[in-house]
Formats: sequence, structure tokens, C-alpha cells
Amino acid sequence: MKKKRLWAAAVTGLVTIFIVSCSSLPQQKIDEANAAIEEAEAAGAELYLPEEYLVLQDSMRSILNNVEEQKSKLIKNFRTSEEQLTGLIQFAGEVKAKTETRKMELTEEIRSTLEEVVSLIESNRQLILEAPKGKEGTSALMAIGNELNTIETTVAEAQSMLERGEYLTTLSVANSARENATSINKELQDVIAKYKAGRRS
Repeated sequence: MKKKRLWAAAVTGLVTIFIVSCSSLPQQKIDEANAAIEEAEAAGAELYLPEEYLVLQDSMRSILNNVEEQKSKLIKNFRTSEEQLTGLIQFAGEVKAKTETRKMELTEEIRSTLEEVVSLIESNRQLILEAPKGKEGTSALMAIGNELNTIETTVAEAQSMLERGEYLTTLSVANSARENATSINKELQDVIAKYKAGRRS
């Protein structure tokens, strides 16, 4: 009989411990999750991985709603919320790492684009020397030269923007500069080709 009572007391004690442990608000985990999300945001996840960042925000909001729901119950159980918070902390770390990788990829893309623009500028200046002059031709070539000067200034500005970490804006500027330089290159080549064809005929 005594053994049965001891066993019952032991079981009751374990149940009590279980209930107490499950009823503890996982505040530390919540703080850790918030900190992990803030680190991902500081890395630029909102800009460079907006979909993943939105998932982080929505997941945290859902977990906190579940926590509030459990807080209103007589017998509280935060085990599921704790597990979700652990997963969220890991995911936030992955999002931060992917954000850093994305910024590195953008940096390489920007540098490659700017190098292409510089090469096009040099090629265009050489084509200007080969282009027919004449009265109208000279004024047109001067205007093209001024456009190339503007593109060179844009390249310098883009490099400064890159150093400041303005990756998306810099990429847009670099692509625009490449588009303009490519257009000038085609225009000059067409003019030179027509000029040479005319001389041959």
C-alpha cells in the first residue's frame, strides 16, 4: 500500500513538473527570435530577400498569437511555440546568410557591368575617330562625345554608390549606363558602315 502511495506521489510530482515546465512563457526564445529577425533585417533582408523576410515576419506574428492564446488558458502549453521559435531562429540565420550572399552576387554583377560600360566608352571614343566628319558629322560627334562624358560621370557615381552599399540602385544605374553606351556604339558602327559602303560605291 505504501509503495502504491509513493508511486502515486511520484507520478503526481512528474505531472506537476510537466505542467509547470509547459506553462512557462518562452520569453528567452521570443527574445532570441526577435534578435535573429533584427539581424536579418540589419543585413538587408527586407530589400534583397523580401519574400523570405515577409515569411519571417508572418511566422513570428503567428507564433506570438499562439503564445497569447496559450496564456489565456488555465493549463498552458508553450511546447509547440518553443519548437516553432527554435525553427524560426534557425531560418532567420539562414535568411541573413542568404542576404549576404545576394549582396556579394549583386556586387559582382555591378562590377562586371561597369567594366563593360568602361570598355564600351573606350570603343566608342575610338569609333568617333573613325566616323565621317563633315559639317553635320562633326557636331553630331561632339554631342556623342558629351554623352560619353556623362556616362563616364555616371560610372564614377555608381562606383561610389556601390561603396556605400546601395546595391539595387547601383545595379539599375549601371544597367542604364550600359544601355546608353551600347546604343551609342551601335549608332556609330552603323554610321561608319554606311560611310564605308558609300565610298566603295
